[in-house]
Amino acid sequence: MAALALLLTVAAWWKFGARCAIGFAFGCAIAYVNFHWLKRAISGLVDRASGAAGAQSGQGIVSRFLLRYFLMAAGAYVILTVSPASLNGLLAGLFLPVAAILCEAGYELYAALSRGV
Repeated sequence: MAALALLLTVAAWWKFGARCAIGFAFGCAIAYVNFHWLKRAISGLVDRASGAAGAQSGQGIVSRFLLRYFLMAAGAYVILTVSPASLNGLLAGLFLPVAAILCEAGYELYAALSRGV
């Protein structure tokens, strides 16, 4: 995701200018943090449901889950107040995990076809 964010930020800078690229970079950063927090929240829920030792508290899991949405809203608000032209870049950057999933699916398809599966 980090390499894809860097590559797409440079492409956005070249095609749409600095403001859009900065918004895109912020969107990518929010999407990256959001993805990892979601991963931790799901892992915490699974640990808690399975009764694993050292499971996180339910309140901590829920608060991090809700904090993700607050972070996205705060980022959108800051970008909108500072530079409304960057909002489109921010919104596009939030779709970074989708692009990363598409890259992973393409790689897995290539690997399966090269093995003859």
